[in-house]
Amino acid sequence: MTQFPPMDDDRLGATVGGHGPRPAYPIESVDNALKLLGMFRKRQLVRVSEAGDALGIARSTAHRLLAMLQYHGFVRQDPLSKAYVAGQALLDLGLAAVQGLDIRALARPELERLSRELEETAHLVVLEGRFATTIDSVESTRALRVGARTGVAEPCHCTAPGKALLAELPAHELRALLGDAVLESPTPRAIARLDDLERELAQVRELGFATSFEESEAGVSTVAAAIPEPALLPRAAIGISAPSFRLTRKETARVAAAVVESAHAVVARATPALGAGVPAVG
Repeated sequence: MTQFPPMDDDRLGATVGGHGPRPAYPIESVDNALKLLGMFRKRQLVRVSEAGDALGIARSTAHRLLAMLQYHGFVRQDPLSKAYVAGQALLDLGLAAVQGLDIRALARPELERLSRELEETAHLVVLEGRFATTIDSVESTRALRVGARTGVAEPCHCTAPGKALLAELPAHELRALLGDAVLESPTPRAIARLDDLERELAQVRELGFATSFEESEAGVSTVAAAIPEPALLPRAAIGISAPSFRLTRKETARVAAAVVESAHAVVARATPALGAGVPAVG
């Protein structure tokens, strides 16, 4: 388990956006809750023990803080690992605060272009704990197509966008996220062992894109690439899904090139906003 040294006020203030001198009469519980939220900028998950160690408070106190944040939707607890991950309220708050860097708005033109160019369904996916959640889709106009998946959460290890995002994580975070979990196998083709997943993620890092051939759903293939994240955007990936008889392994290189191009184009769209001093969403 990763150990964190107690975080001083300057570091934590910078993490969550504190400005100016510390208030003369701080409210300790609010201060700790905000510091705790700040930990999720750089981490996919936080355990009670890690929160207590980082904040220098008792684990029982850390647990109560996390429970209250969960009640308000800012975090949620993974049922298997018992660790906490960022909740929808935290994501929505971050996106509302930096409208110019709303990942959905930035990616939408690329999803539309990609779907139009390849005549298949395009998805924008974020990592939420052990799940890959689709937050936007542009559906193909073909009669036989993969439907839009907006709002659908799938086990991250058996989807191409999920694997593209997992490949971005340090090894210790990947192990913390999935190490204690039984890898669900929605289809016989899905990866069932963490060691096998780690080998595939190494290949994803080398190639720059991920694939899923009937791993999450029979008859569906997907190619995806993570949006490069120079600490400016929420972790997200763009993917193209199609019936497996159309998106074969022979088509992978062509589709992957288009997907990777779109992922980089999203960052290019964000760059002017960053130059204007718009803060990042973590």
